[in-house]
Amino acid sequence: MGLFDFIKSQFIEVIEWTDNSSNVMVYRFPVENKEIKMGAQLTVRESQMAVFVDEGQLTDVFTPGSYTLDTRNLPLLTKLKSWKYGFNSPFKSEVYFVNTRQFTNCKWGTTNPVMMRDAEFGMLRMRMFGTYSFKVVDPSVFLREVFGTASLFTVEGITGQLKSKIVSGISDLLAEAAVPALDLASKYDEIAAMSRNKLDSGFTELGLTLSSLVIENISLPEEVEKVLDKRTSMGIIGDSLNQYTKYQAAESIRDAAQNSGGAAGAGVGLGAGMGLGNMFAEAFSAGQQKPAEPKAAAHTQEPGTVKCSACGAQLTAQAKFCLECGTKVPPSVIKCAGCGNELPGGSKFCPECGQKQQ
Repeated sequence: MGLFDFIKSQFIEVIEWTDNSSNVMVYRFPVENKEIKMGAQLTVRESQMAVFVDEGQLTDVFTPGSYTLDTRNLPLLTKLKSWKYGFNSPFKSEVYFVNTRQFTNCKWGTTNPVMMRDAEFGMLRMRMFGTYSFKVVDPSVFLREVFGTASLFTVEGITGQLKSKIVSGISDLLAEAAVPALDLASKYDEIAAMSRNKLDSGFTELGLTLSSLVIENISLPEEVEKVLDKRTSMGIIGDSLNQYTKYQAAESIRDAAQNSGGAAGAGVGLGAGMGLGNMFAEAFSAGQQKPAEPKAAAHTQEPGTVKCSACGAQLTAQAKFCLECGTKVPPSVIKCAGCGNELPGGSKFCPECGQKQQ
């Protein structure tokens, strides 16, 4: 060690940390030979906490404020060392500054689709993604469980683990809640709130807290979304089989019209188009056929009956009055008053003798 380094090592330190980055969680203050002098000044700013480690053992945690490192401000270290007198010997120790502000806009999402059981659609593969924010609430636990003795620890060092916890927790919650797939979009806030409560214990074990959790989207596979789009279209045009046939015919003709397979493809497309055209015509003609109108019953006189002269109703030959309108019915056969010849009922003259009939 040179003379300058020796003189430098004898200065009383001013221990502080100003963070110019947005992703550093832990910073170890560099000290010459890890020797912190008695009476060194420690400054802990807002959104920071300082952890004092002596010979690899955590001794004291300092909240925001200004401190003079001596036996009064290091009670745990003093007890461990059994110091009874103040003296100017160095501490063979380290100081870690822990950033306690919120780390926001962290991304989470499913790497692979998550299998879910839906009452309406059966088995579904879902993808989910969103954002979350977290912060350190217990530096001592965070030191023991996460960053250890690293001189610098960033957000990237833990977000992978937190992302896995969030995806696992939300997937388990959705399976337990059994929310229908079509209702998920209206339950994002409720699912996020329940997920925070479910994940809180897992974050606490790491000395962290989950400050916020946002679900941006829960999506279905592309194939299922296409089926839902067709189902929505069918809901607009109607659910009858005839309407569905028309819809399918129109979709097939559109796809055939977009086929550009060259000369051979054109021939195949022409044949397919003719067949589809016939199917299309049949589908529409089936819906346009009108039911045959019932034919009016013909007023034909049956044998052994007579017709009412007033309303035309069919009556038996022996009837004297019409059962429909009450009109008196003349006898079907009468005898001539002059010669006794039988005449049809209602005759006015006898064809034999010319006698006028009453």
